[in-house]
Amino acid sequence: MGKRRLISSIAIGAAVGGIAALFDWDTRNYTKHKLSNAKNKSVEVIKNPTLSIHNARIAMEEFSESLTYQTENAVNALEQVENTIARVTSKPNRIKRIEG
Repeated sequence: MGKRRLISSIAIGAAVGGIAALFDWDTRNYTKHKLSNAKNKSVEVIKNPTLSIHNARIAMEEFSESLTYQTENAVNALEQVENTIARVTSKPNRIKRIEG
């Protein structure tokens, strides 16, 4: 019961907050613009689903390539840090050997 009341209270609060925000002229116009864009894109997807699927596939391929590239860069950076740490930690040993 308590969980349901919390969720419904949050939903009611969000709805009241959204309605209160629409009293502002700029917010109302922004909302109209975004809803109009969403409607136009939805109509475009419904009229041409093949193109939408194609575009989604291309976007996923680009994301995958970018993720692979960034992962390789991160691994390279970690290897450089590891090599630097190895060089820094091995220098005191050399100094001790020279002094000794």
